[in-house]
Amino acid sequence: MQESSFDLKVFLAERKEQVDQALQQCLPTPAGLEKTLLEASRYSLFAGGKRLRPILCLQAAEVVGGDWRAVMPAACALEFIHTYSLIHDDLPAMDNDDFRRGKPTNHKVFGEAVAILAGDTLLTEAFGLIASTRQNGSLPVDKLLEAVHLLVKSSGYRGMIGGQLIDLECETREVDLVMVEYMHVHKTGALITASLEIGALLGGGSPQQVRQLTRYGQHFGLAFQITDDLLDIEGEAEAMGKTPGSDAAKNKKTYPVLTGLVRAKQAAREHVDEALAALATFDDKAEALRALVRYLLVRKA
Repeated sequence: MQESSFDLKVFLAERKEQVDQALQQCLPTPAGLEKTLLEASRYSLFAGGKRLRPILCLQAAEVVGGDWRAVMPAACALEFIHTYSLIHDDLPAMDNDDFRRGKPTNHKVFGEAVAILAGDTLLTEAFGLIASTRQNGSLPVDKLLEAVHLLVKSSGYRGMIGGQLIDLECETREVDLVMVEYMHVHKTGALITASLEIGALLGGGSPQQVRQLTRYGQHFGLAFQITDDLLDIEGEAEAMGKTPGSDAAKNKKTYPVLTGLVRAKQAAREHVDEALAALATFDDKAEALRALVRYLLVRKA
């Protein structure tokens, strides 16, 4: 793979700050009868996430010539849904995790009932956010409705939620690599892919550009999940913010479990190469996306 002089660290820090500033405006300061619920929602929303999905969404819009600022509400909606999914995944009835990003999980701080409601809050408010994307009047209604449909599809039973159920079911039975990849495509990959597709769509991309960025997102999502599986085996707790080995302890079916470490690393590289190939016709505006997918092969968290 060709190396780039693009400073990914600086870029991610700047974009994350922009997303964080926007997210601060998306939920009111905790007060009144809803204080506990808003505190719990904000606790997880600002627990140190990388903001990967909103950043991918913003970059897709910029790559096709759109204004990333105009799609920021949609980008924040993606982060709301991602955060809600983490709150619910950590619950005792699901993955039963005590720590997330180096901090106690939501239900450990606020209790299970409030954690469930905090997740529900973020999920519900996400659709109000993406609907508000048109407030500046620059986005066609048909494109916005298509983006909402993509958000529903990628986060619902045909995407993230469906993949989570498959993940739970696979803990108690033998599966093959086809099933594991299907699970990854839905549980992790669907929302990542939607981030690119929604950004390209709302950014005014042509059908061909939207297809190319969607393809990039599909391979990015698989590379991301495979490297995440590898980190659970080879990663360090301090860098990851959680204890490695949790997948094996829960009998999770992952790429390394089924293929071994060498083949899993090869698969990650192959998906990175495919993602880069999907960007072949884009100019330097896509350099951030190129750098991001290359980084998956060396990330520590």
